[in-house]
Amino acid sequence: MRVIVFGATGMVGQGVLRECLLAPDVSEVLVVGRTPTGVTDPKLTEVISDVSQPAGYAAFLQGFDACFFCVGVSSGGMSEADYRQVTYTLTTDVARTLRRDVTFVYVSAQGADPDGRRMWARVKGETENALFERFDRAFAMRPGVIRALHGATSKTRAYRVLYMIGTPIWPVFSRLFPRMVTTTEAIGRAMLTLARGAKAPKILYATGINRLARM
Repeated sequence: MRVIVFGATGMVGQGVLRECLLAPDVSEVLVVGRTPTGVTDPKLTEVISDVSQPAGYAAFLQGFDACFFCVGVSSGGMSEADYRQVTYTLTTDVARTLRRDVTFVYVSAQGADPDGRRMWARVKGETENALFERFDRAFAMRPGVIRALHGATSKTRAYRVLYMIGTPIWPVFSRLFPRMVTTTEAIGRAMLTLARGAKAPKILYATGINRLARM
């Protein structure tokens, strides 16, 4: 398989990139982002570009089998117009550059709802629906609580502190709330399972992600 990863420098994207590079049936990984990942691998090609302008890199996206879209920002302090630009517009602009038979996996969020009262939930839900309309095999992951593994780190300082404080209780939390918890590793492996053609619901929560990761 040949796969594209957007958002590979974020916490989830780091985990997804790692699993793609480890997978024996992945022959090429294309990363598109504003900054280099710092990863070196024979399979890896990086396009450093302004991701908000797909016209500038669309030519590089052709001929791939799957796109794993891990770009995401917090809505805190953002207007709906700005958040929509980063979340809905960017994602759908990229989607329109790809063939309709590509497997497109979008990292969304628990609570996404196109009819929701919360701004971020509404925009995320509308983004999911636009992708479902564009691709036959589009999936939205709503992972809930994500445990970072293998050195993956969040760009957000508050999240890094939270994960550091929470590390000792992860095993207990995972046992108490198994339907809410997944890992960066499981997300990457689940995406690859979907790219291989596995049947799954369009919307996947932690339980479904973890199940696909074991396949």
